[in-house]
Amino acid sequence: MDQVVRRTEPSAAAVPPPSVHLRVRGVTKRFGGFAALDDVSLEVGSGRLVCFLGPSGCGKTTLLRVIAGLEAQDAGTIEIGGRDVSRLPPPQRDFGIVFQSYALFPNLTVEQNVGYGLANRGKGRREIAARVAELLALVGLTDQGGKYPAQLSGGQQQRVALARALATSPSLLLLDEPLSALDARVRVRLRDEIKTLQRRLGVTTVMVTHDQEEALAMADRIIVMNGGRIEQTGTPAEIYARPASAFVARFVGEMNMLDGVVAGPGRVRIAGLVLACAGLGTRPVGARVRLGLRPEEVRIRGVSADAPNALAVSVDPLDFLGPFCRATLHPVAAPGLAIQADLSANAVRDLGIREGQALTVALPPELLRVFDAGTEEGS
Repeated sequence: MDQVVRRTEPSAAAVPPPSVHLRVRGVTKRFGGFAALDDVSLEVGSGRLVCFLGPSGCGKTTLLRVIAGLEAQDAGTIEIGGRDVSRLPPPQRDFGIVFQSYALFPNLTVEQNVGYGLANRGKGRREIAARVAELLALVGLTDQGGKYPAQLSGGQQQRVALARALATSPSLLLLDEPLSALDARVRVRLRDEIKTLQRRLGVTTVMVTHDQEEALAMADRIIVMNGGRIEQTGTPAEIYARPASAFVARFVGEMNMLDGVVAGPGRVRIAGLVLACAGLGTRPVGARVRLGLRPEEVRIRGVSADAPNALAVSVDPLDFLGPFCRATLHPVAAPGLAIQADLSANAVRDLGIREGQALTVALPPELLRVFDAGTEEGS
């Protein structure tokens, strides 16, 4: 029986850099004249959970399939565990995979589905039974082994697919949008279970998703893709706080994007406003830029009229979204401009904020991200 290893989290100073378990170098894949992947290179550390995140058609699923050997790349190499598997068939690549559609055998019981790969490898009946029992206990389905897939809920079927993918103790686990077919509540619960299980086993995992919240909640690192290329790689906090491009800023979370012109050192003119901005670098006066600010970064408490980037605004509309409210703010000096601000329920109640109300808010200069107008690059 395979041993399950519990991974502990040592202090940051004691964490050594992980060895690279998956390495992709210069991978290109074309379908006719369309480049689904364009010179993609990346590394995934051992024991890490990495998400390929991006919109439909960005190449993330194609990249997963190329790693698995289900699609052949036109150029580039793939290494798994230090071994070049670029031209090897899928069975020789040492991975388990979970598909969006679960892909369970409807005529086999849960136990038979989980043990299918082991039986194909010629394992003995007792060894298979022991491993299947271990895995069903691991995914919380101990009492479901004799049922058929049609008798299970969507969440239970996905747990069976996960157990089957882990049955042969692969060194790499691939998850192709594993939660997209589930309803919201089950999806949140199962993503927590997958993350806990992955950390417990320490198996290197690559997950494809278009759901930014899913990626932010689950991943050790996120690889944001667009148009067959990698836009940015980083931790969830890095991706969210310091997006490398306007595309990443818009795709991961909400972002106010304000078009303006550099008016001088550390200053940008937007409509009738001149805002202080800390990230202009060496951009000359007259350069067109876009400033990005997260809705939750708009300051509304204790803002004096002489605070940096203080603005007199009116609120219209104020949308109730459950745990918070999204206010659309219109600066008095630039009424055609709309800035979204996410306000906690406490702030709305404490400050008595309502539609049509006049407020003084601030756009912190140090939080304004700068992007060159007409490009996807930022600073």
